[in-house]
Amino acid sequence: MKVFLTSTMYPRDAAGWRGVFIRNMVFGLARTPGLALDVWAPPGELPEGVVRATTPADSKWLGELVDKGGISHMMRSGGIRALLSPIKLLQLLASAYRRQRDVDIYHINWLQSALPLPDDGKPALITVLGNDLKLLSLPLMRPLLRRVMRKRKVAICPNAEWMAEPLQKAFGDIATIHPISFGIDPVWYAIERKAVTEAPTRWLVVARLTEDKMGPLFEWSRPLFEGGSRELHLFGPMEQTIDVPSWVHYHGPAAPEQLAAEWFPQACGLITLSRHAEGRPQVMLEAMAAGLPIVASRMPAHATVVIDGETGLLCDSPQSYDEALRTLEEASTNRQFGLAARRHVSDELGTWDDCARRYVTVYEQLLGDSGRA
Repeated sequence: MKVFLTSTMYPRDAAGWRGVFIRNMVFGLARTPGLALDVWAPPGELPEGVVRATTPADSKWLGELVDKGGISHMMRSGGIRALLSPIKLLQLLASAYRRQRDVDIYHINWLQSALPLPDDGKPALITVLGNDLKLLSLPLMRPLLRRVMRKRKVAICPNAEWMAEPLQKAFGDIATIHPISFGIDPVWYAIERKAVTEAPTRWLVVARLTEDKMGPLFEWSRPLFEGGSRELHLFGPMEQTIDVPSWVHYHGPAAPEQLAAEWFPQACGLITLSRHAEGRPQVMLEAMAAGLPIVASRMPAHATVVIDGETGLLCDSPQSYDEALRTLEEASTNRQFGLAARRHVSDELGTWDDCARRYVTVYEQLLGDSGRA
């Protein structure tokens, strides 16, 4: 079975953090017997046996796109780039699809990347994140996608169940909606946490710095962290101009290896008060795999990840946020929640090899018993 996988995000090297989950996806698929994989993505390490499908010009443009924050960031930034970058991306994708004459199935990351699919009738698996749902409100986006999907068998695979309903309404008559959770790198399961017994208690926030991702974090945290025995450590790229208070320990972007080796073992837990519409936040799942309890804002994306009162605590006010921190700073409670979080993620999601098997099952369903479109 030959699969052509496309993505607009991919880490350049081991220290890169953008698109790490795509790299993990690719490596998981590459370990699957009987699968031939061609990958069209920004420059970065590919597994042995995987064919790089980008031209030198493609790689240069995609690498620059990643360096500028990715296509979603470019579109949010406004100006002429917000218009020209998506057009250029679709042109490059159209050429890449035309070069893949012997492909059996397309594995397309993000809805917009399906727009230039050729009229060849070959099936497609399309992954969806929360940002993709916003695209459906753009003029002509829904009818253009429906036009492409009508010409082939399609499985739309959001990475969280809560996205299934709006996708079913938009495309359920012409595509199968099949939520597939991403996997977890074994490095997170292997982390050994230190007991939460001494001050200062260190809480982590790992997120892109935008107003929606920060939510009320600084406002709610100030009276609980400033000048006290707690520390709030913030990791992530500055994608909007955000005034980070002086009492917050801001470290900038951090590679997963740094978080796993240095920060997750000593943390009390992970905080996210995001208002951003996202699928199933991967960093939360990785923290849970590491045995960290979660304190999160009460929203659909978080409620499908956190079992409230068992693997973390959901909050919707400064008072419930304060109570969540105090509850999880008690050592035995922290350990209980952390072990439950790791167990839940292990049972429900497993590793990227498990995720790859979930994708292959859908490939086979799309291709049928013959193994060919």
